[in-house]
Amino acid sequence: MRKSVLLGVLLLGCGSTAFAADNGIYVGGSIGQANVEIREGLVDFDDDDTGFKVIAGIRPLDWLAVEANYVNFGEPKDEGVKIDADGISAFAVGFLTLGPVDLFAKGGLVSWDSSVGIGGLRRRDDGTDFAYGVGAQFRVWSLSLRAEYEVFDVDDVDDLNMLSVGFTFTFL
Repeated sequence: MRKSVLLGVLLLGCGSTAFAADNGIYVGGSIGQANVEIREGLVDFDDDDTGFKVIAGIRPLDWLAVEANYVNFGEPKDEGVKIDADGISAFAVGFLTLGPVDLFAKGGLVSWDSSVGIGGLRRRDDGTDFAYGVGAQFRVWSLSLRAEYEVFDVDDVDDLNMLSVGFTFTFL
């Protein structure tokens, strides 16, 4: 009986190192659903499209990371209106580690560009606004599978958000 308990404790102890917070530089990507909603004057736009993002970050501490993303919101279309938007975002990310699972919240800025087309007319705009999000990731060694929800608080847009799943790989 004692040998079984000792073996179990040793295996648990060895296994937990495989799931330890993997600090260092990480890269990854996500794909998901981006939603754009604009209600201004005669414009009543609400549509989703497939979006994606490329992730790069550094996690110097178990509970903190700094992350930059290129995010593409796809090309949602609704009743003759087509929006093409993308941006670069930078976040401070706080982690709560629960074994192999990290819960995280992040806040930062997004520098965005957009193009709105109605028929043959096009209007371009850009800016920098607040962005934030929450998520969870499951870690095994240096690979993490993550799911997250992000909100981009763009001034002239009522709602711009993205729900995505993806991965990151920590290599340093």
